[in-house]
Amino acid sequence: MSTSFQSKIPNSLNEHWMPFSSNKDFKKNPRIIVKAEGIHLHTHDGKTLIDGSSGLYCNPLGHGRKEIIEAIKNQLENLDYTMPFQQGYGGSFELATMIAQKTPEDLNRIFYTICGSTAVETAIKIAVAYFRSIGQNNRFKFVGRERGYHGMNIGALTVGGIPNNSKEFKNILMPGVEHMRHTFLPEHKFVKGQPDTGSELADDLEVIAKKLGGENIAACIVEPIAGSTGTLIPPKNYLQKLRKICDKHGILLIFDEVVTGWGRTGSAFAAQEFGVTPDIITMAKATTNGIVPMGVVAVREKIYQSVMDASPDGAVELFHGYTYSGIPVAVSAAIAVQKIFEKEDIFNRVKQISKYFEDGLHSLKDLDCIESIRNYGLLGGVDIKMRDKPGKAGFNVYKKCYDAGVNIKPTGDALIIAPPFVCEKRDIDEIIEKMRLGIQTIINHKLIRIIHYGSNHFYKTILTKKFI
Repeated sequence: MSTSFQSKIPNSLNEHWMPFSSNKDFKKNPRIIVKAEGIHLHTHDGKTLIDGSSGLYCNPLGHGRKEIIEAIKNQLENLDYTMPFQQGYGGSFELATMIAQKTPEDLNRIFYTICGSTAVETAIKIAVAYFRSIGQNNRFKFVGRERGYHGMNIGALTVGGIPNNSKEFKNILMPGVEHMRHTFLPEHKFVKGQPDTGSELADDLEVIAKKLGGENIAACIVEPIAGSTGTLIPPKNYLQKLRKICDKHGILLIFDEVVTGWGRTGSAFAAQEFGVTPDIITMAKATTNGIVPMGVVAVREKIYQSVMDASPDGAVELFHGYTYSGIPVAVSAAIAVQKIFEKEDIFNRVKQISKYFEDGLHSLKDLDCIESIRNYGLLGGVDIKMRDKPGKAGFNVYKKCYDAGVNIKPTGDALIIAPPFVCEKRDIDEIIEKMRLGIQTIINHKLIRIIHYGSNHFYKTILTKKFI
């Protein structure tokens, strides 16, 4: 590594405990981003990467958007902070109106939080508060789903369904939570869009309702598309069945749209894309284009009104909130994002390029180490065949793709691809080509090693296709 590039590495990497990272692996061979512009990232060692995952799905409009930066700058020069409790800031009301114009049906009441995790935590509290407000104090149980990701706060972690995230904290998780099975079936491998089979998995909610008593369940929470686990697309009619079962038992349906919200499916929200309206929607990430942390919860009118009506005049209706709920800098970024959505017809743009992305992603099917490919809108998942232990192959492929010039998100042995909404077809081509190059590098490396070990071993490995 040259001296000039080394100077871009901090003097010490030791003190920072990195989140969701192999700290030891990273600090041996750091991957440091020093600049971002448009849909590209620049690294400390002089490489340029195309951002194939929109950061963590949170930079769909690309990096360095002048409109957002200018809006933030102007806001900071005028009002940097105001307490969000018992006083207001005009922009937060303006943004709430803009959001309510895009949420489905009557999900018009907007509560601000500071990220996706806190949005889910807030949704859980609102669900309980709603039932208390109408005298149903017995409703405090929740239903989540295996392989669901809803954040890392205790409530969000409990309703989530990724074992590695919660196994060390089982003794402090929320009681009264059950999980449905996830929706990925063996026959869904290499299916484009929504699978035709699997809607019967929604009946798990009916089974759980009988076990717990439907009258004791406050809410069922799912991601319309399970994002962080590797992009699991809902089977046709699955979400519709969940809605019917919730209605039958008086259970609230919460859609966690932190990943799918704001255009990832080609509609403002997956709720609209799949034709199912929940009672509560959580959102974050793309709300500010990832520039400033912000979470949002949208709820139905009846939920808001019931909580309001249950409290006397002058009293705090919901004892919940955050220091940084709807602060001016976050709101200014979010308003600028809303204006870009309108000006550039972003959601329609996603719809128009989604088929091209789908075809490109599935063109990787010929690579022997790929076990499954899934997609919807501008969101895709690629499963790498496991080697030795879960996560090893996926992490190795991620690093090789990084070296090849494309940044994607690994989760276990799944690779998540979420191109920026502002991509052109040539950019999709670049993402796919560099993914192929990164994966092929590992395949070729394994072949070289196998040939070195001897022709008999080489022949055996070709037959079993164990290249990762």
